[in-house]
Amino acid sequence: MKCPFCGSLDTQVIDSRVNEAGDAIRRRRRCAACEKRFTTWETAELRPPQIVKSNGMREDFSSTKLHEGFRRALHKRPVPTEQVDAAVERIRQKLLTRGAREVPSREIGELVMHELKRLDKIAYIRFASVYKSFQEPDDFREMLQDLERAPQAGVDDLFDKPA
Repeated sequence: MKCPFCGSLDTQVIDSRVNEAGDAIRRRRRCAACEKRFTTWETAELRPPQIVKSNGMREDFSSTKLHEGFRRALHKRPVPTEQVDAAVERIRQKLLTRGAREVPSREIGELVMHELKRLDKIAYIRFASVYKSFQEPDDFREMLQDLERAPQAGVDDLFDKPA
């Protein structure tokens, strides 16, 4: 670790402690050249996967973009912001724990649909109508019939389906 005071690369760890949450390590260091002390923090870096769009383009995962999709679907619907934040976090955690470097945007859409189905049926249908490119009133009827008769699938089931 480079000393922030003199730039020397000769530093020593003199004390290490895990924080209260257990997700970071605090290290006290001393520079061998200038003898000054400084603190560094070590945390795990979890990178969400790249999203592969239907046209083959790749982009970084964006919680903001996910929030925007929920906001549009839930426009004027009585769903608290905390529930939307929790849904976005569940999707983000699912992607992180999956460990894949790339995820098709289609899978993100399925996860969003699953969360919307739990939060608000109207928002679910709104999102599905755009996501699945409904063209006819029959598309809506079929979605409503499926919604009424199908048991709710678990979020883990979404990744077990063949592509």
